[in-house]
Amino acid sequence: MASAIRSTISMVAPRATIRADAKATLAVKPVARVAVKNASAFAARSAFQSHPALSAARQATAAATRSATVCSVAADVRIAPHGGALINLMAPADKQAALIASCTKTVELSDRNACDVELLSVGGFSPLKGFCTQEEYLSVVKNMALPDGTVFGLPIVMDTADESIKVGDTILLEYKGEKIAIMTVSEKYLPNKPLEAKMCYGTSSIEHPGVQMISMERGKYYLAGAVTGLALPTRDFPCKTPAEVRAMLPNASVDVVAFQCRNPVHRAHYELFTRALDAPNVGEGGVVLVHPTCGPTQDDDISGVTRYKTYEVLKAELNNPKVLWAYLPYSMHMAGPREAIQHMIIRKNYGCTHFIIGRDMAGSKSCLDGEDFYGAYDAQDLANSKSAELGMTTVPSLNLCYTEEEGYVTADEADAKGLTRKNLSGTKFRTMLRGGEDIPEWFAFKSVVKVLRENA
Repeated sequence: MASAIRSTISMVAPRATIRADAKATLAVKPVARVAVKNASAFAARSAFQSHPALSAARQATAAATRSATVCSVAADVRIAPHGGALINLMAPADKQAALIASCTKTVELSDRNACDVELLSVGGFSPLKGFCTQEEYLSVVKNMALPDGTVFGLPIVMDTADESIKVGDTILLEYKGEKIAIMTVSEKYLPNKPLEAKMCYGTSSIEHPGVQMISMERGKYYLAGAVTGLALPTRDFPCKTPAEVRAMLPNASVDVVAFQCRNPVHRAHYELFTRALDAPNVGEGGVVLVHPTCGPTQDDDISGVTRYKTYEVLKAELNNPKVLWAYLPYSMHMAGPREAIQHMIIRKNYGCTHFIIGRDMAGSKSCLDGEDFYGAYDAQDLANSKSAELGMTTVPSLNLCYTEEEGYVTADEADAKGLTRKNLSGTKFRTMLRGGEDIPEWFAFKSVVKVLRENA
């Protein structure tokens, strides 16, 4: 949830108009899960509820599987990258000087664009070989697929406000003083930002942080073109490439369950991803890859560097051979269901055979009134609907809660036994953290709390 109040800008219609239009576009059906203040507000915040893919998924998925989802593939061989081949756009060292000399312009990358360039260069966004053309952009926006039908969650774009950049330019892309990549501009086009917002985020309202990003942070134009990598950005958190992660994974017969997060790992997270290894269609001897995003997220999220420090101390404390760790240079969009698909594709490229999707994955709330933009199970339902095309199947994971009597158990078990649940909201946790209060160990690891306080 963003900390600042967003104002409406020229690309966005007045609030009531937006939400009525979003409702007409996405054929929204009200559901009880999302609290709303009026029908038009509901239309924007639940825009994915009646998306055709979600409707089909809901018909095929039992309610009992919705507490969390793990997506899997047969692991007789290491899962193939998305599109069939792992893309590597890095230039050989002996060719780089000539490539740099050929550049006609230099552009400083934003934090978000630097993440995208890195993932393009190393194959995290396979099968893409550069920033989306207008045809690719519109195809992903409208159909959640590239023009050839390959599923893709969100368009990968390079924005600019520079009127002087033209088709044919060879641009040197720099980030914090380092030469990161070269891009040959094949197209310069005006994106349809209202359509992009509505189709990818389910709303045109800049109360949504992702819509605010595309409408207020990104430049007027999008550039398409092939990317050639020169170097990876120097970061406080080292990010292994897909090839490097694949090389560190167990042999191809072992299932690899990816856990995505953008926050410090607390006790409930740990219980969730370790117990996921006991799911019926996770093979014996499976491992978890904890693969947090350490790039830009929401304004009020903990910084990537601090999050990285919490992961490192926890990794050392746990020393669990069944839990592997790597870090992802990805910029969160908070796009809910669409972003869940994007995360699945990325982890597939990194060699994972399973993927955990929790409640309201990559979801966000209005910066004005705190209402959810997505239903709690929208991301899971869309994942179910696209699992076959992604070469994955979805299986249920456990909905866990902490009880005074028996520690972490399933919610169903807690209800059946009449156990006493203990809850601590994120807001209350942050208040206690700032106030120096003791954090209960059933909620958070002491080592993680220590890092968070030292870096507050």
